[in-house]
Amino acid sequence: MSFGDPNNPYGQPQGQGQGQGQQPGYGYPQQAPQGVPPQQGGYGYPAAPPVSPYGGGGYPGAVTEMSGGVKAARVMMWILGAFNVLGALVVIGMSFAIDSELEKSGASSADAQAFADFGQGVLIAIGVISLIIGVVGMLLAAKFRSGGNGVRIGTIVYASVTVLFSIFSLPLGLVSLVLGILIIVFLAKSDGAAWFNRNKQQY
Repeated sequence: MSFGDPNNPYGQPQGQGQGQGQQPGYGYPQQAPQGVPPQQGGYGYPAAPPVSPYGGGGYPGAVTEMSGGVKAARVMMWILGAFNVLGALVVIGMSFAIDSELEKSGASSADAQAFADFGQGVLIAIGVISLIIGVVGMLLAAKFRSGGNGVRIGTIVYASVTVLFSIFSLPLGLVSLVLGILIIVFLAKSDGAAWFNRNKQQY
């Protein structure tokens, strides 16, 4: 009596022999079907999150380091702020120098004195405005590391105003014009937006 006989009622059923349909016996782990990757981690342990190239705790998109474009824009903001502060000091100094020269020239007519006072007032006002603009630019540059998207928007507006005024002051405003355009370009790029939105991406 042979177990391989298909007509033998005491033999093993067909499909349970040594063919491909053989079930694993007790004590042998079941193997995953072909084409299915093995499950990561043991039973009851979830798979670990993917490793982020930015070092943001395993979650992609979390930015932890300022990009080169944002760093360059920050340096340019410091330069623009310094230019405005120095320009303000020069203009205010010129206003007092003009008034002093007018007094030395002996021009004592009412019209000359009124014109000198008006010119001095205009120069002082321009100097004060330039000083305020320079301080605002430096404050924005100082907030690049800790500020959010509001700092980015404020810097783009600041650079846009700088570009506008630089156009009317060409060729003296050529440097400010170039720096303002570069700041807008760097902060409008995706890496600039990612840096200032990094706090939102961590949640």
